[in-house]
Order: sequence, then C-alpha cells, then structure tokens
Amino acid sequence: MEGGAVSEKQTSSYTYWVRETTSDAAPPPVPKMLSPQDVSKQTSHAPALGSVWNTAGTWEEKNLNKWSTERIKELLSSIGSLEFTNGKAEISEVSKCSGDAYLVTVRNKKRVGYTYELTIDVKGEWQVGGENKKIKGYLEIAEFSYGELDDLELTVNISGGSDLPHQDKQSITKDLKSFLQPLREKLLQFEQELKER
Repeated sequence: MEGGAVSEKQTSSYTYWVRETTSDAAPPPVPKMLSPQDVSKQTSHAPALGSVWNTAGTWEEKNLNKWSTERIKELLSSIGSLEFTNGKAEISEVSKCSGDAYLVTVRNKKRVGYTYELTIDVKGEWQVGGENKKIKGYLEIAEFSYGELDDLELTVNISGGSDLPHQDKQSITKDLKSFLQPLREKLLQFEQELKER
C-alpha cells in the first residue's frame, strides 16, 4: 500500500448500516395478505364530517350566506306586532341583512360562525296629543357575530317625526327599543339552527 495505493475496501465512504446488522437484531417484517374481515375492521371508523372527499376531516369551509340571509329575514319578519301603552308597532320589512355565515370542518369537528348587519323597517300608530299618528322608522343592529347576542345593541330612527314633540318622540323611541328582546330571541333561534346544519 505504499505509494498512495488504495485498498479495495476503502473505495466507498458510505456505510450501509442495515446490511451490517448483527445476529441479535429483530428480523425484518414479513408481508401478510389481509382478509376481507381485516379490511372491514379498518374501515369501520365513525363517518367523517364534511364532504365525501374529506375523509380525514381536515380543513373544509362551506359558505352558508344564502341560507342564513333568508332564514334571518324569515325569523325576524315573524315577530309580529308589539303593543305599548300609547300605541303599537310591527316589523314591516328587513330591508338590510348583509353579512357572512359559514360552516368549518377542522380536525373532524364542526364549527359555525357568522357576522351580520341588520336594518329593520317598522311602522306603527301612537296616541300623540289626543290623536292617532302613524309613525314609520327603522331599527339598526350594527355588526354582530356568533356568540355575541347578549351584547346586541339596537339603534332606533324615526323617519318623518319632526312635527312630534320631543317628549313623545323619546317615548316612541323607548317603545321601539322593546323590539330588542324578541329580535335577540329570534337570532338565538337562528344561531341554534346554524349549529345543527
């Protein structure tokens, strides 16, 4: 080996450790054909949530805007009229119902969420100064989201009530704020139905 001669064993610098196993190492696994019973045992897991293609239950988001918008309008329109000391009012239309609702499947668990804004037209009749006055207005609910219905805030706007005395206008506004509780109840119903989808 003089003069820079290299032995045949030193030509490769890579060592194959698997090939150099010792006699006390575990034997390699032996392939085994699965019977139909073995296969059925493996595929009898609980069904995955979400789409058929998402058997692992990984992230999947489904848009529920159309259903949610229609359902919110339907529920709020069903409130009917409320009676007050000097008058009564009813919801005439849900004029604005904009937002997003979605169903997310992640790690084989279902989660829902939404964010909406509402404008609800109301009309009514009150006893003002000894005569019946027809009043129109609208209720606004600024952005609200899933799980935040306890903090719901209602803004009342009376349109065309400039000829009303200030005290009567305040009284009508207070009466119209009574719609908050039935609105909250209907939105809680919507939230429950959304969870069950």
